[in-house]
Amino acid sequence: MSGQSRTQEWASRPERGSTSAIKLATWIALRLGRRVAHVFLYPVCLYFLLSSPTAIRASRGYLTRALGHRPRLLEIYRHFLTFGSCVLDRVYLLNEQETWFDISVEGEELVRQIDADGGGCLLFGGHFGNFEAARIVGRRYRDVPVSLLMYEANARKIRAALAAINPKLEAEVIGLGRLDSLILVAERLRSGNFVGVLADRNIDGRDMRRLPFLGAPAAFPQGPFRVAMMLQRPVVMMAGVYKGRGRYEVRFELLAPARDGRPADPQAWLDEIMRRYVSRLEALCREEPYNWFNFYDFWA
Repeated sequence: MSGQSRTQEWASRPERGSTSAIKLATWIALRLGRRVAHVFLYPVCLYFLLSSPTAIRASRGYLTRALGHRPRLLEIYRHFLTFGSCVLDRVYLLNEQETWFDISVEGEELVRQIDADGGGCLLFGGHFGNFEAARIVGRRYRDVPVSLLMYEANARKIRAALAAINPKLEAEVIGLGRLDSLILVAERLRSGNFVGVLADRNIDGRDMRRLPFLGAPAAFPQGPFRVAMMLQRPVVMMAGVYKGRGRYEVRFELLAPARDGRPADPQAWLDEIMRRYVSRLEALCREEPYNWFNFYDFWA
């Protein structure tokens, strides 16, 4: 199966839940509290470990690259459990229940300066750790709004999930690929918003660029980087690293400064920023391997 068809298979895979199920899970989580709800993750993740052979194969293939050895089943279980912990924590983070968490920040001075300069910035993350932790950082000193830009099919799912968890955040999801996407993003940036993009995956396998990643070429979407080039705002790498026991380490690092116009060599600029992004993502995966959550064959 080609990389494009594998990605399409992931995108079309039936969801294991529904809006009603998300609402029920959110209601239970908010009433039990994080400590009690987290206990239930252990059997839930064990169930998925026993019933998801495709995800197990993908986890094993990735962890072999990131850890440098074939992972034991317990290490794959830890990968699933880290993912489950981050999913559960989103419920509390999206409902502004910060007291459950100990969040430290590296590079906060960078985003403070960008915010002081005005015009917002693009936050490039990945399916790594917990992107929602960035909202906490924004609320700490000026309640900076964080919008999310993602491919439209995925955006519809996220809007439905957000409507179930915290309806007031639903409007902050912008679908990439719509005719008005760039206009909406530009408006958000002019208003001083930070716009988050998960730049390690798309849903149709098109417009991809293969770059070295954890020892072998892997396909990354060029679309988010083309958007960054057109909008000319600063591009910042963001990762909300889950450290266990409710601890997160949010990291910000500049990938590209603001510009006054298109680069003299657009393709060279695109190549350079993509290589920087992939290099930083690779370093994060080696440092905190259980935080990366692409459960399909990323190198196919």
